[in-house]
Amino acid sequence: MGLNEFSFEAFSQQAFYRQVNKWLVDRAGLERGSTVVDVACGCGAVTELIVERIRGGCDAMVVGLDLSAAALREARERLVGAQGVVVELVQARAEEMSQAVRRVVDAVIFCNGIHYIGDKCRVLAEVYGTLRAGGVFAFNTTFFQGAHPPETEPFYRRWMIKALRMLRERYDLRPERDKVEARSQLTPEQYGELLEAQGFEITVQELVPVKVSQQGWIDIIRFSDFVAGVMPGIPIKTASEILCETLRETMAELKIQAVPRNWLSIVAARP
Repeated sequence: MGLNEFSFEAFSQQAFYRQVNKWLVDRAGLERGSTVVDVACGCGAVTELIVERIRGGCDAMVVGLDLSAAALREARERLVGAQGVVVELVQARAEEMSQAVRRVVDAVIFCNGIHYIGDKCRVLAEVYGTLRAGGVFAFNTTFFQGAHPPETEPFYRRWMIKALRMLRERYDLRPERDKVEARSQLTPEQYGELLEAQGFEITVQELVPVKVSQQGWIDIIRFSDFVAGVMPGIPIKTASEILCETLRETMAELKIQAVPRNWLSIVAARP
């Protein structure tokens, strides 16, 4: 196996993932020549969408932030041919945005990462301070209360029961319970309250539905952060293999090819 065995790269290539992020980027109202920060840019899939929107203007610039050096290497390879825009990739935490960027920007985009942040108030303050007056903050997440349509609960319940049973029977292992309970997810209303408390004005707030195919699930199961979130404390390779095997069994038993899921998508402006 290579160094990028548990990378986000494969999932980032899924058509539905690109579509849900393009939906958000389109509604952020980015213009040619904008200066944009792409928070948790990972392997650069969303950065590419931003580049397509802003390149060509004389001041077009995107700053990609990510904590992972490996992900930034993938992003650098993906974006090496970008033209008509300055691309700067910086290894930094979202909580260190103002120190890493050191300029006022037109927009901050944060796709599929805000759920990882423990101190969301601090990050929102960093975003607010980095934006110019009238600047835009756009983010989405599929890890929030409301991500699972009610009709999908039997799928998740059956899948997780199978996975935990197999993990116990094969390896006599169990996820670390305290870490599972610590991964609390906010409601859309709570995200709205946090934004308004920081001074943002929400302009768009929608649930964007997608259908995650079996291959989409397999690709995200091969991403280390997802696996660690579902089965904390379990070796990544072991947990990934168990989740993949039981996913296939569950979808076969339920005779389904894809599972609906919601992305919470919000655009807010700094007055």
